[in-house]
Amino acid sequence: MTPAPVLEAVGLHRFFRRAGEEVAALRDVALALVPGETVAVIGPSGSGKSTLLNLLAGLDDPDGGFVRIDGRLLSHQSASHQARMRGELIGVLTQSSGLVEHLDVLGNLRLAASYRTEPSTRAELVSLLESTLLGDRAGARPSTLSGGETARANLAVALTGAPRVLLADEPTAEVSSGEEAVLLDLLRTLQPEDGATVIVTHSPAVARAADRVVELVDGRMS
Repeated sequence: MTPAPVLEAVGLHRFFRRAGEEVAALRDVALALVPGETVAVIGPSGSGKSTLLNLLAGLDDPDGGFVRIDGRLLSHQSASHQARMRGELIGVLTQSSGLVEHLDVLGNLRLAASYRTEPSTRAELVSLLESTLLGDRAGARPSTLSGGETARANLAVALTGAPRVLLADEPTAEVSSGEEAVLLDLLRTLQPEDGATVIVTHSPAVARAADRVVELVDGRMS
């Protein structure tokens, strides 16, 4: 019996107005991930990848279709409802650092935990830092981290509270090939067994590491 999807997007359409014309960013996009699955989304710039991630995170609403997380409707809900679902179920990882400079690495995890429905204990946060190879950098400020350490700290922030869905936008774009391999291994090993990951990427290595690859071209999925 096939398990129920952790994440399900059905018939997503998104349109924007540009210079007086309506432009289709996404057209009838469908995507479903089962527990334990990692899907890489590839495609040229402007193909709709970032728009898709925003819809999957509940940061934007589709003009048609809907997104469900863990069987619960995320799309077309109030902003507060979507924020609660993100706090409970979704982690977001971007290529640029989202770390707060005046907080140390552990402080950044504490801040992320404060937005979760079930805040993590200090011991859990320290364990997460150790799992991301940052156990000795808990007291470091973001500006003192290397590129690889910054990427791993961002991953730790996104994974705080063990979200069911991790949405990653070019998470290895700013790191070396060696650090990319480390980050990919962590993405795989730290994903909750009942969770799923969507990675937008231009990296062949990231695409190869995924369970499945889907391509967006001109807003359509192939």
